[in-house]
Amino acid sequence: MSFETLGLGPNLLRSIGEVGYSDPTPIQEAAIPLIIEGNDLIGIAQTGTGKTAAFTLPMLETLERLTSDPSRRGKTRALGLSPTRELVVQIHDNVSAYARHLPLKVATVYGGVNETPQKKALRAGVDLVIATPGRLMDLMGQGCTDFSGIEFFVLDEADRMLDMGFLPNIRKIVKDLPRKGKQTLLFSATLSRDIEKLTKEFLYRPKTVEIGKRSNPADTVRQCIHEVPHSSKVSLLKHLLEDNDLYSVLVFTRTKHGADRVAGQLAKSKIPTAAIHSNRSQNQRARALQDFKDGKTRVLVATDIAARGIDVEGITHVINFDFPPNAEDYIHRIGRTGRANSAGEAISFITSEDQGTLRLVERKMRKSIYRKRVTGFNISRSSNSSRSSNSRHKKGGGGGASFRPNQSAKGGKSAGGKQRRNFGQRRSSGK
Repeated sequence: MSFETLGLGPNLLRSIGEVGYSDPTPIQEAAIPLIIEGNDLIGIAQTGTGKTAAFTLPMLETLERLTSDPSRRGKTRALGLSPTRELVVQIHDNVSAYARHLPLKVATVYGGVNETPQKKALRAGVDLVIATPGRLMDLMGQGCTDFSGIEFFVLDEADRMLDMGFLPNIRKIVKDLPRKGKQTLLFSATLSRDIEKLTKEFLYRPKTVEIGKRSNPADTVRQCIHEVPHSSKVSLLKHLLEDNDLYSVLVFTRTKHGADRVAGQLAKSKIPTAAIHSNRSQNQRARALQDFKDGKTRVLVATDIAARGIDVEGITHVINFDFPPNAEDYIHRIGRTGRANSAGEAISFITSEDQGTLRLVERKMRKSIYRKRVTGFNISRSSNSSRSSNSRHKKGGGGGASFRPNQSAKGGKSAGGKQRRNFGQRRSSGK
């Protein structure tokens, strides 16, 4: 199936071609026609599957088609909520590319920056607003918004917004929207009981599109664990980074202090590294993310909340320096790599204290994660972790075939994105 068969108009198809998309991803193929038909929709798909285009393309198509109606001019016609500043900016960048040939105005609303331009945009009226709930609530309280003409309401990354405690704000925002006449779209990586309750509260007779196995990471992500005491984690991370195949690496820590400490240790070893977390200013976070995207920074160390807004093409490895507290966070983390049909690898450091959580993760995914020994690195194992070295997962000392995460798992390019260029000059220009 091609984009031409999904009901999109010529202006959008032109933009899609210019962006470089060839074939729609499964979530786009399933969701776009349903949204164009006017249905409320629940979209469930793993990260990196093209969810943003799945809801923005049909929304833009409908908005363009009805732009000629004089009653719609000067009104905010669509509102999208996303949990983090980074995600808002990234959605805006995507929408701007898709709408380059459309007569539509788009504005962003998020914290950490001067609110004056945001107020002006809202008061002047724009077709589409993309916002974080917190800053939007602030501006609504100042009388800057008029949502009487809303035709689309989008909840992006709905599972994370619930995790971050945004539900009360979302409810207040919804009360300011028209009760009838709008389409509500909810997209999430998982369909938990809380999400199901949310859909019953906000959506009307929705269609559901679910792509892939629920709560399972993408098949393109190869997973392994290294059992290591706390004291050896930094040394192990530096050892792994001696391999030039790890050229675009996202490292997760449990705390903001931990992110800064790990980033500082790597920087001392002359490894281009940046940290991103909620204590960093918006400019600092934006610069760190842009340097990572551009390949100027090889390693980005992040906490869970900050990393939710990271949508970077070509991340080769995700490393759980600190193992996540639950299976859902594990799945979200490793979903940062292996995107758009490109292979990736997720490496987790496991201490004796993490064994219980690891078992829960494996039970959730219904698979055992490969225990891997690190060649050329001596780890002083505790008695609690030594069992895995003799387990059935061990294969010839953990060597095995060389894994090349930059190799595409599927030929061609889809709307999920492009392969990012390699870090520095570590690979030949022919790749």
